[in-house]
Amino acid sequence: MAEAAPLEILKSAILLETRGKAFYQNAADSAAHESVKSFFQIMADEERQHIQMLAEQYKAYKANSAFVAGSYLSENHQAVANKVLGEDVKSKISGAGYEAAAISAAMLMEERAIALYSERAAATGDAQEKALYTWLADWEREHLAFLADIDAEVKGKIWDDNSFWPF
Repeated sequence: MAEAAPLEILKSAILLETRGKAFYQNAADSAAHESVKSFFQIMADEERQHIQMLAEQYKAYKANSAFVAGSYLSENHQAVANKVLGEDVKSKISGAGYEAAAISAAMLMEERAIALYSERAAATGDAQEKALYTWLADWEREHLAFLADIDAEVKGKIWDDNSFWPF
């Protein structure tokens, strides 16, 4: 990625998170089962938190040309995964349904976020900016990991239900 001004990166990050929030909220609103609805709602809520945090950094950088240390560093990624990732969610997602397609699309969104944040963390010399983008990339990797876990389980159910296994 070409070197971009920190404010432009922050705007791109806010847009990426806003799109993710809208996507997850739509998936939550469309989900047929309460556990799946809850899963997508938690994901939407997390994206909203990321938007707020990035907006605060944008305001701080615009005012002072500096990133600020964030309380976000103390948050526990795994706690969220444990809250949302249960067998009930996996069992309620149909392999051919909207929710499975949403999981697949969400994985692509998370991969884009990881790439943006990782590239920026590697490119900057600012310690606070590096901490912010490293934290965000790690958080999005956690999202991707449990989305991939759901996707693998759903695919396995499809293969089992349709005797697709070649052995």
